[in-house]
Order: sequence, then structure tokens, then C-alpha cells
Amino acid sequence: MCKDSKDLRIASVIRGKKINLFVNGNRVTAYEGETVHAALTAAGIRRLKQSPTNRQARGVFCGMGICYECLVAINNIPDQRACMILVEDQMKIRTDEI
Repeated sequence: MCKDSKDLRIASVIRGKKINLFVNGNRVTAYEGETVHAALTAAGIRRLKQSPTNRQARGVFCGMGICYECLVAINNIPDQRACMILVEDQMKIRTDEI
């Protein structure tokens, strides 16, 4: 996971209010209006789960809620699509990468 100093967001884009998420117990900066997927990607988090058949790493594939490759647990609710859910301050996200 990247630290905030290595934020991968485009600097010239105007963003919403800065908020904090907790991903696998680590604080991650996000901005209101971003999806969970966007916040995780900007923080350098690419691996979200493992393939159930061969345990290979999986991350966002389609980015529009069709493929289910981006499933994470959000506030202890499993199987949430990271690409479809907007971030909320103090949100707790768990990936399979622990």
C-alpha cells in the first residue's frame, strides 16, 4: 500500500472533502465523490481478492459493476463491489490482502 505522499490522483482535478478510510486497518486518504475503487487505486492498492479456483490475485477489471472482480468487505458487509460504492468518512474496507 502506498502512503499519502505517493497519491496517484491527477493533481489538477478539483475534489470533494478530504476524508479517511481504513483499509485492512491502515488509514487511506480519500475524497467525497470517489468510489472505493478510485480511492484504493489512488493509494496504490491493486489486489482486492483472490481467485477462488487458483488463488491468483484479482483487482478491478470492468470498473462498472458487471464482472465482480472488485469484491471487498465494507463495514463488515462482505462481497461489496468497490467500483460501485462511494466512499464515506471512516469507512472500513477489508480486502483479501491482509
